[in-house]
Amino acid sequence: MSATPDKTPEETLDKTPEERILQTSVLRKLLSRPELGSVVGAVAVFLFFAVAADGFLRASSISTVLYASSTIGIMAVPVALLMIGGEFDLSAGVLVTSSALVSSMFSYQMTANTWVGVGVSLLVTLAVGAFNGYVLTRTRLPSFIVTLGTFLMLTGANLGLTKLVDGTVSTKTVADMEGFASARAVFASTVTVGGVDFKITILWWLALVALASWILLRTRTGNWIFAVGGNQDAARAVGVPVARTKIGLYTGVAFGAWISGQHLLFSYDAVQSGEGVGNELIYIIAAVIGGCLITGGHGSAVGSAVGALLFGMTSKGIVFAEWNPDWFKFFLGAMLLLATLLNTWVRKRAEATA
Repeated sequence: MSATPDKTPEETLDKTPEERILQTSVLRKLLSRPELGSVVGAVAVFLFFAVAADGFLRASSISTVLYASSTIGIMAVPVALLMIGGEFDLSAGVLVTSSALVSSMFSYQMTANTWVGVGVSLLVTLAVGAFNGYVLTRTRLPSFIVTLGTFLMLTGANLGLTKLVDGTVSTKTVADMEGFASARAVFASTVTVGGVDFKITILWWLALVALASWILLRTRTGNWIFAVGGNQDAARAVGVPVARTKIGLYTGVAFGAWISGQHLLFSYDAVQSGEGVGNELIYIIAAVIGGCLITGGHGSAVGSAVGALLFGMTSKGIVFAEWNPDWFKFFLGAMLLLATLLNTWVRKRAEATA
């Protein structure tokens, strides 16, 4: 019996998509992952500080790094989803502060249980996110213009309302109010594992990464997000609810801002009205380092988590190494450029082997 002849290129092209997927190599699958570049960078940064910084590998130091990463990662996850959907949000940083201010001032002025303020803050914060999405989809203005306008309005409102209500640039303490202890347990408590203290924000962060990954990879909504970010006109033509998807993405960013805002409030009892300005760029940087494209249609929630972890390792590694912290922004910018170049190279390699 003669051996089976090799298949010609024409016969290979005649295979069904399912058969071609089965023949995809492990390397090609690896190259197609948007977070590959950030993972490589994270390993390199970890090894570098493990050697350069005394005490970096201590359990308490790892806890500190994870906490710093989680405060960025909670916002980087929904920001990454928004960027995959083809948009970004310049108001995300100050929206965190707005969330904390609403919660604090409402509870204090109404002498209500702090959970009432938390609930009102959730409604107000989600409304701001929905407003961003609604204006964007109705006017077709660039997200830069829409969210820059929201950023300026929130910045002014944060300062103006705080001075109007409390007479200063910071809120009154809510530490002695009913419900504070339970709210602090949910948003700003510490969990001890093996004698090491870990902030609860790390659990919030991991939960959001898991939820966002499930949405992107296992639901129809995830398909809509990628489709809208890739080509919204084509997506609309095949029945994707573009407006609803984008409003939902902005509402997701607002939900992350609410969690971060409550953590800010219940960690320090009071809030400075000028905080948060500039943090929106850090969230975007974490998402870009994690493999998200500014143009949309590409990225992952896991990648944003790795980007946030890179940020945490760098910010705390410099401290542990006892270097001048003035160099932090330099390293952050270098990581952004290197990660973007590596992600671009990886994507081109993946397309070349497709």
